[in-house]
Amino acid sequence: MVPLTASQLHAIDRQHIWHPYSSTLEPIPSYAISRARGCRLYLEDGQQLIDGMSSWWAAIHGYNHSHLNEAVQHQLDKMAHVMFGGIIHEPAARLAETLVEITPPGLNKVFFSDSGSVSVEVAIKMAVQYWQALGVPQKHRLLSLRGGYHGDTFAAMSVCDPDTGMHHLFNKILPQQVFADRPGCRFGEDWEDEYIDDFKHQISQHADELAAVILEPIVQGAGGMHFYSPEFLVQVRDLCDQYNVLLIADEIATGFGRTGRLFACEWADISPDILCVGKALTGGYMTLAATLCTDKISIGICTGEGGVFMHGPTFMANPLACATANASIELLLERDWQGAIQRIEGQLIRELEPCRHYEGVADVRVLGAIGVVEMKQAVDVAALQKQFVDHGVWIRPFGKLVYVMPPYIISEALLSQLTHAMVEVLQHQ
Repeated sequence: MVPLTASQLHAIDRQHIWHPYSSTLEPIPSYAISRARGCRLYLEDGQQLIDGMSSWWAAIHGYNHSHLNEAVQHQLDKMAHVMFGGIIHEPAARLAETLVEITPPGLNKVFFSDSGSVSVEVAIKMAVQYWQALGVPQKHRLLSLRGGYHGDTFAAMSVCDPDTGMHHLFNKILPQQVFADRPGCRFGEDWEDEYIDDFKHQISQHADELAAVILEPIVQGAGGMHFYSPEFLVQVRDLCDQYNVLLIADEIATGFGRTGRLFACEWADISPDILCVGKALTGGYMTLAATLCTDKISIGICTGEGGVFMHGPTFMANPLACATANASIELLLERDWQGAIQRIEGQLIRELEPCRHYEGVADVRVLGAIGVVEMKQAVDVAALQKQFVDHGVWIRPFGKLVYVMPPYIISEALLSQLTHAMVEVLQHQ
């Protein structure tokens, strides 16, 4: 086919395409990308942008990586897809074995799906079906944290923040869940017992109807980029055990090293009953997710009514995606990823510090390869985006948050261009 020109791309975009979290009446301008390599995005007009978002936190190795490209091509020569009902293949077997090995102890069963939101749906369904199988159907609600975000599908929306989250418009038709206050204990600060009081109250009051607690360990992502103390997570695990409630850890955004630990649960040295992973699982190459659970969960479900777990995505364990995930995890673990994250963290701390003194800035915080500047007021996304592009960087703000989650391979010089653009642009906000 004859390649589209930039003007043709934009014409089709304006006429037919509906972008995420956008209006078709007053759309935010789109930037036409022709290719990507390393930490750079290349616009159709030839301009280069340093990527500070890792394509919504997934492209941890950057773009067009030779090792991942080879894995895709090698698998493509064999088969791109095959149904998973009654079939097993090497990419899925290897990936399942690896995930069991590298995730927190006790998570021995792996259920593949095709996106992070679906992995959360699977986790919630596992928890509910587990209690049904045990003859306790009244345990069907979830306890979640305010400020949390778990995805855009219906069960996932029901456990996102009900007031300040993106899904409050649907509250009247979503399952009504239980919410505890977001953790008040910032990461790295002294712990006070009062920080767990509201959570303790909610779980004690609702234990008889709670199937599970669901949370994002250590980092609440799209709900506000809030970093909280590992001690909160330790106490949540203990309270779940005390009140016989399952614990679901949503590590879709935090998994595979982003916080400085391979999985954020490791900061608290705890294992959940159910774990969700996605995003960086394939290094940002294609969509794939997984929900892991303990033997207790799988045995309970499979000995109950029906005898099977009632879920089965069409593209479950897609061989092409599984092969890419295997290559991405191999690439991550064979390198000094912890050293890279520590280097990025230190540089973000140093170079974002000037923002703390700006009148419009409410807070600056850094953890691992996550750097956040929280403004006092919501920003004009389109205007700020344009200014960042003019500075040669790709940074996508939302709400009051201007943040970066760069690829782990980013150099000191390129990271400085990202942070200097943030410092320059935000001092005028």
